[in-house]
Amino acid sequence: MSQVVTFRLSVPPISGVLRPRLILVCLAVAAAAFLAFCLGIGLGEVPLGLGEVVGSLLGTGDQGTAFVVRELRLPRALTGLLAGIAFGLSGALFQTMTRNPLASPDMIGVTQGAGVAVVAGIALGLGVGLQVLGFAGAVFAALITYLLAWRRGGATGNRIVLVGIGLSWICTSATEYLMVTSGDFQAQQALGWLFGNLNGRTWDHVMPLAIALAVLAPAALLLARWSQVLQLGDELAVVLGAPVQLARLTLLMTGVALVAFGTAAAGPVAFVALSAPQIARRLAGTAWPPPLASGLAGAFIVLGADLIARLLIPDVELPVGVVTGALGAPILLWLLARTRRR
Repeated sequence: MSQVVTFRLSVPPISGVLRPRLILVCLAVAAAAFLAFCLGIGLGEVPLGLGEVVGSLLGTGDQGTAFVVRELRLPRALTGLLAGIAFGLSGALFQTMTRNPLASPDMIGVTQGAGVAVVAGIALGLGVGLQVLGFAGAVFAALITYLLAWRRGGATGNRIVLVGIGLSWICTSATEYLMVTSGDFQAQQALGWLFGNLNGRTWDHVMPLAIALAVLAPAALLLARWSQVLQLGDELAVVLGAPVQLARLTLLMTGVALVAFGTAAAGPVAFVALSAPQIARRLAGTAWPPPLASGLAGAFIVLGADLIARLLIPDVELPVGVVTGALGAPILLWLLARTRRR
């Protein structure tokens, strides 16, 4: 466990707790994410050095380099950065709310709900944008999970996880059926989205996600107090005066909105929401996944995986979800082994 430092100010009347190790972890992970962000912008047919990339971002580079950086490469890097933050924050909320390290949008049907909605839109030729379809599918899947998990005046974290796992397999089966029955062109288009992909991202993908994060990220950080109370168990949380069901529903919908916007922009990038909170928790030495560190860890994972996907095979840009899936699967097996031992 990390050490804490308490403080109290008379003017203004504020008191609180500081965790030096957590602050250092946030700074270190943020620096690593920024490095991966700049390296990703530098990759391309015209390689750019770190100095050129940073100079263009700060407005001090030449016009040609600035055009390549800001108009051609920056949207892709920003999409990966913002989507990673959204996935990491969402995973931290889900895992804290349910008191289960295996709970994440990938595991309880939210991501799969977005996937089946997008594939249905592609296969059936619906005149609706993929971002709208992904958002609607994620929200609908979360509401179904919460309603089916409701028993005797409430929905517990364990029931949400179990119902969500069942719903995820239903959505996966529906997605596979749509893929098989659709045409070759539609199947290829859907397959490229389903793996999670940053190729071809533009400012149209960045802006909705940036606006959503500007609203949802502060809300997720403010809701951290409720999520920490839920860590103590429903009975003790009620004794402490916490509105358990309202808190759980609010946390659930905030996490769903985060992953819905992230998935709509970058596709269902696998295992980021599962692994980022656990990595941040162990680096910070806290009893629960810290939201800010989890978001930064998610950004680093997505940006780092995108670098690997672009460099692994010459002249081939793999979808970023292929790399995160390969790296996240061992983390899932390790978490399963730890849960079984407990």
